[in-house]
Amino acid sequence: MNNCLFCKIVIGTIHSNKVIETAHSYAFHDIHPKAPTHVLIIPKRHVERPEELRPEEIADMLACSEEIAQITGVKESGYRLLFNVGAHAGQEIDHVHLHILGGASAKAMY
Repeated sequence: MNNCLFCKIVIGTIHSNKVIETAHSYAFHDIHPKAPTHVLIIPKRHVERPEELRPEEIADMLACSEEIAQITGVKESGYRLLFNVGAHAGQEIDHVHLHILGGASAKAMY
């Protein structure tokens, strides 16, 4: 079995506060939010870097981000989409994830 934390979230062995789920993606609230709205979108398939994503996974993650922005109420006020790639960029889990941050000014988020 894969020991990846995010893979365990996808299959349900670790609980998460799910926002939405599609055929390719799973989105949940970050447990250590950096903004009032902080959601992670992950591909269901274990992928470690964005360049390994399939076109349909990238498209799905971006479509999810728009839906999540609407659901969480940040679509009109603005939000940030962010990939951290590698340890030096702050990536803590080796499973690619797209951050959606909103509900505060960009200066307050980072």
